[in-house]
Amino acid sequence: MIHIIRERATDEQMSEMSEQLEGYVKLAVDVRRDVLAGGGALHADCEAVLLDDGSAQSDIWGADWIPSTQEVTYESLINLRPGQGNLALEVQDPALREQIAEVVRRLLGGV
Repeated sequence: MIHIIRERATDEQMSEMSEQLEGYVKLAVDVRRDVLAGGGALHADCEAVLLDDGSAQSDIWGADWIPSTQEVTYESLINLRPGQGNLALEVQDPALREQIAEVVRRLLGGV
């Protein structure tokens, strides 16, 4: 199940977002609006939910949340954006990675 998370996720939301994949949650993070969509099988599914909610595609980046270690990873097909200077599946800009991590940690947990 995909949820849009605007405030700290509840235990129920975390459980539902974790149902699709074992050990991690696929995310799409809107760094301008400070929201994320999590759950589902594909980052693109989460991205579509945020687009329907009013996000601009240029503001949405794919990431994964690993609850057991409270880590964020930054690799996704939706991150391949030559027009925005990201030439790989992984988010390359350290400042953008930090923005993504701040949103994820604020909404899902972590240090």
